[in-house]
Amino acid sequence: MASSLLSKPSLNSNNISFSSSLSTPHLCPLRRSSSITFHIRPRRRNPSVQAKIREIFMPALSSTMTEGKIVSWVKSEGDVLSKGESVVVVESDKADMDVETFYDGILAAIVVGEGESAPVGAPIGLLAESEEEVAEAKAKAASSSKIAPSTPPPAASPPPAPATVPSPSPVEVSSPPVSDGPRKIVATPYAKKLAKQHKIDIGSIVGTGQFGRITPVDVETAAGIAPKSSISNVASANVASPAAPAPPPKAAAAAATAPLPSIPGSTVVPFTTMQAAVSKNMVDSLSVPTFRVGYPVMTDALDSLYAKVKPKGVTMTALLAKAAAVALAQHPVVNASCKDGKSFTYNSSINIAVAVAVNGGLITPVLQDADKLDLYLLSQKWKELVDKARAKQLQPHEYNSGTFTLSNLGMFGVDRFDAILPPGQGAIMAVGASKPTVVADGDGFFSVKSKMLVNVTADHRIIYGADLAAFLRTFAKILENPESLTL
Repeated sequence: MASSLLSKPSLNSNNISFSSSLSTPHLCPLRRSSSITFHIRPRRRNPSVQAKIREIFMPALSSTMTEGKIVSWVKSEGDVLSKGESVVVVESDKADMDVETFYDGILAAIVVGEGESAPVGAPIGLLAESEEEVAEAKAKAASSSKIAPSTPPPAASPPPAPATVPSPSPVEVSSPPVSDGPRKIVATPYAKKLAKQHKIDIGSIVGTGQFGRITPVDVETAAGIAPKSSISNVASANVASPAAPAPPPKAAAAAATAPLPSIPGSTVVPFTTMQAAVSKNMVDSLSVPTFRVGYPVMTDALDSLYAKVKPKGVTMTALLAKAAAVALAQHPVVNASCKDGKSFTYNSSINIAVAVAVNGGLITPVLQDADKLDLYLLSQKWKELVDKARAKQLQPHEYNSGTFTLSNLGMFGVDRFDAILPPGQGAIMAVGASKPTVVADGDGFFSVKSKMLVNVTADHRIIYGADLAAFLRTFAKILENPESLTL
């Protein structure tokens, strides 16, 4: 009788051995034994996985930032970095900010150099954990730089596409170019009748009539019949030179895509990161239905108060921002915002964003909780924000948290203007200059008073004319009796 024995496996650290004994009765009494040994080696990790090479990414420094520009590298390749240490200065759409490292290590390679831009989330540098991994990190950076230049060619591939389109038949060459997409067939009744008589597919004919309408002449031309009308002379001339109509489609396509001719001696200057952000916001604002309301404000009392508080460091901007905040507290709907087109939000804080012109762009530092701060503290806070804005050191929450915007061009002598509503806000106020104006009182007596015109642009989805008029009336009363602003 055959027998089979399976011994207990002998377990070693890296080997597992199995031995078996087999005997066959009808062959011979000899016992055949075999020993099978399985060697299990410990799994080795790929050195590239073990290597601690980390990527330094382009951070999103604001909610509107899509790409950043490297202003300068604080550290150089080969420098040892500590966690929390500044590595690079990045220009966002609004400010220049230091970017810190989250790990200790060695700055092995710089992927994006100074003055270059990269999208948010893209690697701008490589951080190695030890000296042994620096070479590998540099090789990785070099390979990525070789791949990067190879990516633009696909963009150049679309132009050859038109060459693959089959050339039109001689019959159709006499007709104007046809768009690639589906089109609606428009033909005169007689043209349809002729097409049916001559068994011509009317869908294959390109009309030469107004708005592409297919005329009887087009059908006759497609059927090879000389038109009787005077238009036949033009059609036959086109048929006589089949290759002649070919250039017009290319010329038309080139004219449609080619940029406008530049004026001799002009200079093309690309947008800065800030200018690109402003451009995007202005385009986005076109999707919001807005309306504008103007209101006159007598400023004699305001001018008198300003003369008293100016030596104490109070600015006119602080006075206007404070007055707007107090008025918004009484009309919260003007401080609301609509972002999805389906609902609107009553903002719990009144944050006045004030437009400031800086070198190469525009930024709106935000006076947070302007209704709760006293006039002197508000003015001090404003000066700090302006200094940081001009030094491009504003933090994101200091310029993207506004709920209402104030734009003042009165210091330039502008008497009135309209402002464009920033995305995500309900209203923006444009303030003109205060100028002496002849006014008449209720009794018909004339006098000269200082008058300022303000125009408010508002989101009509959430703010209506009556709401805005009530707010402006409250704002005007506050400025005409401004003593309450100092309390």
